[in-house]
Amino acid sequence: MKPRIGITSDMEQERLKLKKDYVNVVSNAGGLPFIIAPTKDAASIVDTIDGLLLTGGNDIPPDYYGETLSVPSDILKPIERARIDFEISLFKEMMKRQKPIFGICYGMQMVNVALGGTLYQDIGIQVKPVPVGSKQGGVLNHRQGQHEIKLIDSFLSTFNFQLSTFSVNSSHHQAVKKVGKGLEVFAQSDDGIIEGIYKGNYPFLVCVQWHPERDMKRGGISSALFKAFIEASKNK
Repeated sequence: MKPRIGITSDMEQERLKLKKDYVNVVSNAGGLPFIIAPTKDAASIVDTIDGLLLTGGNDIPPDYYGETLSVPSDILKPIERARIDFEISLFKEMMKRQKPIFGICYGMQMVNVALGGTLYQDIGIQVKPVPVGSKQGGVLNHRQGQHEIKLIDSFLSTFNFQLSTFSVNSSHHQAVKKVGKGLEVFAQSDDGIIEGIYKGNYPFLVCVQWHPERDMKRGGISSALFKAFIEASKNK
């Protein structure tokens, strides 16, 4: 039987929205996609799914991670709180049941915040990292384009990856600053920005800053992570 994968949907005023790529990639990887809308009963939803895909979106308001707004207000595009609150509850219910979770972009940031971590409100304004092996120096353009990420050895061995460097798409202006409790960094870009976090002592809790659902034709780490997520969900 195919594992049932809950896919969170974004909100825009009176509408729910979700890009087809998320549904297609779950289906193509061997999962049965179910689109989830925010409700007050996260626990019942979790009981009906085998894995959870937390999709992308805009920005988490800084009060969620104990900060006040410290960048120009027009830079932030806040996600509706109803979505954030629901998905934090959904995430915590999944963790109680030790079910697989895959977070993408906003999904990664939400998981980090839910576990007590913080975010850079805007990379361009707040981040002045020392480049790690970067030929061009300074902060990369994370808002658009492609860049390389490097994986740490322990993650490579866990998922049996043979390569440690991959090229990924990039379309974000915020990033993980302080890593949430129990999470570990597994991928960074050359400028030191965290691109992937995971929980080692968990069936599957992996979050990435890029959009793997857009990269499936290229194979590599994006395809491998989705396959591993669906495989882990089969066991639930």
